This record gives sequence, C-alpha cells and structure tokens, in this order.
Amino acid sequence: MMHPHTELRFINEQIGFGVFATRFIPKGTLTWALDDLDQILEPEVVEGLDEDRKKLVKKYSYRNQYGMFILCWDNGRFVNHSFHANCIGTAYEVEIAVRDIYPGEQLTDDYGSLNVDEPFECFPEEGTDRTRVMPGDLLHYADVWDAQALEAFRHYNEVEQPLAHLIREEFKDKVEIAATLGKLIDSIRVIYLERDSRSAAR
Repeated sequence: MMHPHTELRFINEQIGFGVFATRFIPKGTLTWALDDLDQILEPEVVEGLDEDRKKLVKKYSYRNQYGMFILCWDNGRFVNHSFHANCIGTAYEVEIAVRDIYPGEQLTDDYGSLNVDEPFECFPEEGTDRTRVMPGDLLHYADVWDAQALEAFRHYNEVEQPLAHLIREEFKDKVEIAATLGKLIDSIRVIYLERDSRSAAR
C-alpha cells in the first residue's frame, strides 16, 4: 500500500503516470508496505496468462526472492524508476523515504532492487553513469541502498508512520532495531532472486 498522502498523476505520453506527494513526507517515513490486498502470483500462473494480461503483469509487478510476481493493488505499481530514488526498499517488505519528499514531488524507486528479468535502458540522469537497470543490480548496489535505508531509519520514530500497522509480524522487531539501535539485521540483498542457468539465459 502506498503512503496515503500520495496521488496518481499523468506525466507525459512517454513516461505515462507517476505517484506524487500531496503533502510533505519527511525522511524516515515508510512510503510503501506490502499489503494483504497485493496479489502474489506464481511464475507458472503468469506464464499461463494470455499475452495481453501477461504483458501487463510483467510491466507492473516486481519479483521477490522466491520468484513470485508481486502485483500491487493500488498506485504502488505506478511508482517510476530513478537512479537517484527518494524511496528505498528493504528486506522487510517496506520502502522508506531516504530524503524529505515535498508536495508535488514524484516518489521514485531504483528498479534495480526489483529483480528485473531483463536489462532495460533508462532516461539519462545527471550525477550518475548508470544508464541501464540490470538483473544483478540488487547485488551490486545492496551496500549503498542498505546504508541509505539505515540512515533513514534513524528518523523513523520522529515522524508519523501511517503504514506502520502493515509491517508484517516477523519484521516488526527488525524494523524497531533499525530505528532504535541503528542496526540493519538483514541486507536488501537477501531478496535477490537466484536464477538457475536456464532462466538466467532468457
């Protein structure tokens, strides 16, 4: 589920839609949490869909470490990519704002953390040499993303957390440790999807 102080807006024909803040969302705020309404689809189910639905599922979902396709039921599926993302994923099925997000600002993720199946080209961005999102980005950039998330968790208890009730029971203590003790028990790299040589070649 997306943070309630966000809305969907059309950007342009090339990009399509994006998710924008309607109010100030301070650093350390959970901006998304996996929700019981999100669909978790087995790869076999996705492959068995007709081509139109399969294409949409693959476009708007991400994959977890078990290879499942996670299709958000709300505007979470419209969050766009940036190499300078203001929201960072964690191993705890939540994302956190790694800097202040102002009203009218777009919320963004680094799609490199979403276990993409195929490399894809991105719009150029200043301040980075990265031009493609790659299936192995989660391993290459995990330390950077972990450090950003941990720094953001320092502010977790100082700000409103309207999504805190959605933190899954098995992760609540780990989120609290990150927020109060400044220690990340699990790196985001644990959600990396290990592929066998056959699927990696596709």
